[in-house]
Amino acid sequence: MRRRLPAVALALGIALALLSAAPALAAGYRYWSFWDGSAGGGWSYATQGPSLARPKDGSVQGFRFSVSKDAAAQAAQPRAAADFRAVCGATAPTEGSKRVALVIDFGVPEDAPTGDTPPDAAPRTACAQVAADATTAEALASVAKPLRYNSAALLCAISGYPKQGCGDQVADGATRSAAPTPAQSAAPDSGGGPSAGLLAGIAAVVALAAAGIWQSRRRSR
Repeated sequence: MRRRLPAVALALGIALALLSAAPALAAGYRYWSFWDGSAGGGWSYATQGPSLARPKDGSVQGFRFSVSKDAAAQAAQPRAAADFRAVCGATAPTEGSKRVALVIDFGVPEDAPTGDTPPDAAPRTACAQVAADATTAEALASVAKPLRYNSAALLCAISGYPKQGCGDQVADGATRSAAPTPAQSAAPDSGGGPSAGLLAGIAAVVALAAAGIWQSRRRSR
């Protein structure tokens, strides 16, 4: 029994050290987040991607490029209000089409990839008049080309920004956008728990401890 205790204590100590280091091992992602405008000009994180969402006439949809450590809790909102009248007030409705107000926030220089710069310092707005069954992606494409997607249909660039990359991981310690806001996310990092690598490391430690205990039992026989 005495021989087992050092192995168990060592395993627990390493596991606790890994858990306490979890925040330091965490990483953020540089990507375009997608938002639904809500009453009063606020924003709520979209629960569908732009290629699936089919907004109604009078809707406001927002996009924000930023670095977020945890998209579910810290994604940065567009820095302009979700105001349909301000964006589409001068666009008359027509039969068979709908108007979708779009707010496109290219973010801050600190969040830009190396060698790239946001094309606009302030959020850009546009009123997309599209077919009644059009998706948000189609509305966006009508006013903000070129768009770029990856093989998983993740939106990588709006109006050609950024030039490269898509949902790239950013090491902890890099500059991140301020004013994190609660949101539900289907973006690159949607959970706030330990990473898969951390859990795998803990599992490996436990396996080594088990092997040590087994060896101790063999020697004691």
